[in-house]
Amino acid sequence: MAARQRGPGADPDVMTVSEVTRQIKDSLEGNFPEVWVQGEISNLKRASSGHLYFTLKDSQAQLAAILWRSGAARLRFDLHDGLEVIAAGAVEVYEARGSYSLVVNRLAPVGMGGLELAFRQLFDKLQAEGLFDPARKRPLPMFPRRIALVTSPTGAAVRDMLQVLARRWPATPVVIVPVAVQGAEAAPQIAAALRDVHRLSGVDVVITGRGGGSLEDLWAFNTEVVARAIHACQVPVVSAVGHEVDVTIADYVADRRALTPTEAATLVTPDRQELRQYLARAGERLSAGLRHQARTARARLEGLAARRALSRPHERLHELARRIDELDARLRRGLRTRLDQLEARLASQSATLNALSPLQVLARGYSVTRVADGGPVVHEPSQAPVGTRLETRLTRGRLISRVEEQHDQ
Repeated sequence: MAARQRGPGADPDVMTVSEVTRQIKDSLEGNFPEVWVQGEISNLKRASSGHLYFTLKDSQAQLAAILWRSGAARLRFDLHDGLEVIAAGAVEVYEARGSYSLVVNRLAPVGMGGLELAFRQLFDKLQAEGLFDPARKRPLPMFPRRIALVTSPTGAAVRDMLQVLARRWPATPVVIVPVAVQGAEAAPQIAAALRDVHRLSGVDVVITGRGGGSLEDLWAFNTEVVARAIHACQVPVVSAVGHEVDVTIADYVADRRALTPTEAATLVTPDRQELRQYLARAGERLSAGLRHQARTARARLEGLAARRALSRPHERLHELARRIDELDARLRRGLRTRLDQLEARLASQSATLNALSPLQVLARGYSVTRVADGGPVVHEPSQAPVGTRLETRLTRGRLISRVEEQHDQ
């Protein structure tokens, strides 16, 4: 607040520099929390910390500005003196110097804000439709039959690509499909060429792009018509637009993105020198493998040949013959022993049966009498009435008699 006069001859209220500066800071920062300022960049300084310090000026005034390192890293373009920009940020007071500056949090070149917004809107739309989905991207052929370049036939980019293609893989023919790559007619021509490129005989990969330039120069590759033509193209598409820092909608839709046109030519062709070296190494590995297999097979054959079964085959046959003879002898001895055992057992059983035989009783002087003609054996007189014809069996022979008398005792 300002110093007040207390009255005639009274001393005024005196404030320190810090108090004055702090009040200015509170007032200024409170009234300008965010402002949009258009001006021309001058006195641009890049600090080693990554912060950018510059002045925004017009014909009547100037304003100090700061872009901190985090914001500078997000810039998609380079700043330089004389560039007209629109900056957004807050006004801050640096108390130590009593100065104020605009701390920038957003920065865009004048006239580019509409293009940037259009880019973001189209990006979100195509992403939602799945045009950027990695799953739909096709692999590039390892050995292309024919390569189509959809680009300007007079630009430096096409010369760079032709030189790389001729050096890496000269066997593949290249066809240039001339189109404008800048201006109002560029997008329709590029889209039409991509729609019809599959009709060219043998073409199995396409490179479309151009060299570096401003955002307006590259804008044809940020249009929806080109994006959808790349998506609908019937052969794989490599996008090669501008330099490494330039990213377009075409890069997101294409099957492969190349950082530069030169890299695009590298992506679509094998390197003949590398391939020759690879084939040479593969041939050496194959030869070494075959030699190793041959040595292994020879060692196995020599090992087999050294075995007795092959080196002395008759010896094995003789061993088997002797073994058979031994088994035959053992079999015969076994059979003889078994037969002797059975004969002894039979003799023992025969002796037992003979001991029990009635004939043995007869041999001791006994006889057997039965009714003649197959009648029963007579045990008592009642079985043979007087006149019965009897047959008596002796140890040797038979007697035939007839009953004359009967006596119970």
